[in-house]
Amino acid sequence: MSFLLAFLIGGALCLVAQLIMDFTGATPAVILVGSVVLGAIAAGLGIYEPFAKLAGAGATVPLPGFGFSLVSGLLREMPKEGWVALFSGAFKATGAGIKAALIFGLIASFVTRARA
Repeated sequence: MSFLLAFLIGGALCLVAQLIMDFTGATPAVILVGSVVLGAIAAGLGIYEPFAKLAGAGATVPLPGFGFSLVSGLLREMPKEGWVALFSGAFKATGAGIKAALIFGLIASFVTRARA
């Protein structure tokens, strides 16, 4: 049941982004930044964590989940490190995902050819 819920909620988040692009003419870059910012704001307000617990990967894998990870890492490290957590907390929480994206992007650049 959790797989189905994750699929439906993740799909709904992607559907909303696609509808915004189709009906407003927003570019993918605007959707990307807007989704991350909305996820970060929802995490800061404490709204996204219960949603992420309900939806699992359906809420943490799409772009708002990255904003949630940034802010939750920051909030988790603030009591321990103080203001230094502004620079370290977000990177501790998202570092593995950022590294994986860079490594797999590099591998893909070696394996594929760019189109003109």
